[in-house]
Amino acid sequence: MMRRLLNRGGYAVTLATTLAEAMAAINTHTFDLLLCDLGLPDGSGLDLVRALSLRSPKLPAIALSGYGMPDDVRKSLEAGFLAHLSKPVAVERVWATIHQVLIASAAPANR
Repeated sequence: MMRRLLNRGGYAVTLATTLAEAMAAINTHTFDLLLCDLGLPDGSGLDLVRALSLRSPKLPAIALSGYGMPDDVRKSLEAGFLAHLSKPVAVERVWATIHQVLIASAAPANR
């Protein structure tokens, strides 16, 4: 569903359903944004974003999770995500967060 939503918004989307697929995609492609569920069948989105910080430290990332307690959000941000969205999430909130994260990551201080 998220892929269709993003495609309709004009984004090219590469779908990875596992941590291994995501790592393989990141090793072979260049991305502008990572939108990642924290619950992956072979690991965690936290593991992914930590690994990415070593390979692609400038890649902005947004966490998606069914858990939205303050401790969950804190763990996401400490791992390297720039934002944490708790599911279910309104479409408007997805668009606003993507926009905010892309703008923040393009700021000269982050280059």
